Amino acid sequence: MATQECNTTQKENCKNTIIEPMRPVVNFPPSIWGDRLLSLCVDHSEFHAYVIAMEEPKEELKRMLINPTMDSNEKLSLINSVYRLGLRYLFVEEIECQLDKLFKELKMDDYDEADLYIVSVNFKVFRQHGYKLSCDVFNKFKDHSSGKFKEYITTDVKGMLSMYEATQVCTRGESILDEAMAFTEAQLMGMVDTLEGNLAQQVKHALRSPSHRGMQMVEARIYFSNYEEEFSMHNSLLELANAHFNLLQLQHKEELFIFTKWVKDMEFKKITPYARDRTPELYLWAVGIFLEPHYSHARIIISKMAQFVLVLDDIYDAYGTIEELRLLTNAINRWETTAMDQLPEYIKPLYKILLDELTDVEKKLPAEGRTKRVYASKQAFQELARAYHQEAEWRFSKQVPSYEEYMENGLITSSYNVFSTYSLMNMGEIHSEEALAWYQTHPKILEATKLLGRLYNDVTTFEFEGERAQQVESVHTYMKTYGLPENIAVDKLKKMIENAWKDINEECIEPTEVSMELLAPILNLARLTDMVYRYNDRFTFPEETIVEYVTVLLIDSIPMY
Repeated sequence: MATQECNTTQKENCKNTIIEPMRPVVNFPPSIWGDRLLSLCVDHSEFHAYVIAMEEPKEELKRMLINPTMDSNEKLSLINSVYRLGLRYLFVEEIECQLDKLFKELKMDDYDEADLYIVSVNFKVFRQHGYKLSCDVFNKFKDHSSGKFKEYITTDVKGMLSMYEATQVCTRGESILDEAMAFTEAQLMGMVDTLEGNLAQQVKHALRSPSHRGMQMVEARIYFSNYEEEFSMHNSLLELANAHFNLLQLQHKEELFIFTKWVKDMEFKKITPYARDRTPELYLWAVGIFLEPHYSHARIIISKMAQFVLVLDDIYDAYGTIEELRLLTNAINRWETTAMDQLPEYIKPLYKILLDELTDVEKKLPAEGRTKRVYASKQAFQELARAYHQEAEWRFSKQVPSYEEYMENGLITSSYNVFSTYSLMNMGEIHSEEALAWYQTHPKILEATKLLGRLYNDVTTFEFEGERAQQVESVHTYMKTYGLPENIAVDKLKKMIENAWKDINEECIEPTEVSMELLAPILNLARLTDMVYRYNDRFTFPEETIVEYVTVLLIDSIPMY
């Protein structure tokens, strides 16, 4: 009798015990920021002071840009500095007018007497503004009997650095630029430790992150610090850049505070403890996509979307069981409150926030064309969930798809459909209809940017992923499909990354399908990808570069000149 009572008690205890399923949990590094971002100090009285401080130097620079007596090389150098300081949007009409004039008047033999530095700066300026100056301008620096670059170039460090930066805007088929990139990179790497002062800092940073591929505001701050001799003779440019940095930093601090408070109010740490805690790093993506002050609302929206993408990525990749993920995918596809009933308890709060926040974003869209934009926004998240789910199915079944199968799905899991959709939707009424119609044609620049995002992410993280026996990424699928060793597969994928960059550059050269204003967020997404994944996963492990960039842009004050 006693034995029977004991067995009955054990059975009752078993019924009441919740057995936690085995989960593929990853121990992500914690955030280093804590709650200190909620105490960022913003003095609103300073906003107006910086706006006023910008007015006079801005007008002076306009007069300089349209000055008909300024030497063409000097004017192109000034335009280069304006671009690199993140000020181009303030002078779009003046710059376009001047470049149109200079490009029409340009003759190739104008560069016969020009040195490497001048040729490189001019080439890069024209290319970055959509003018396809021929790469033949660099032929004069090659010894045509040997096919190699002339020996004297190796003594011109400033010229080689400028040439290396210029090669970053190359397109497919420009073999001389491919050769120049390899040549200048090798030369600069060989001498960087022997350099001193600002030149040493310039070379070190360019080798780490060429300016064309870097995040605009980070590159602007670094240019301001390391290249002062290039623009300091123009006091108006120095004053404008300084006030502009301070204005943007105030605005960005306020936006980061709003986003950080939203993350805390939504209790993401509590309801998604399995996800990476990367609040300022996510906001940095929004700053990278939209530089201009008038895109403040768009930056906050993009930050929120980035938070949702992060949490979905981590629940599909590093926490949910396959049964739970099937339920979540079905609920997101249904996109209705009643779908919450079918979800596990721990997912319900996340699903509700997702629906509520995206509905709130959609309500704030202009009435005209709202239906199309709402459909596109929902579809972007639904496609992402289905693609994440497909990867999970492959992992849980221990199936390694072919490279082609993986990449068809992987372009979606790059998440760039979500970022590009919400970026273009929040650029204002003037552009929204045109942007959406263009986006739905799957433009080449967007496809190249998605490819860049997918391959960069995989190539730099596959070893970490491999620790969890998850080989559903481009390196292992490429190895399996084509029977190649790891090192060869990685080299092939890196070549694809370079070609994707060339395609992106080509799509920004006139005539373009849409305005550069619409192309800019996509180009900036590519730049963010390069910044975060060029060497390793700086997002998951942000201790080095990303922390440095958050500090430079948002924490450290900028002394006024």
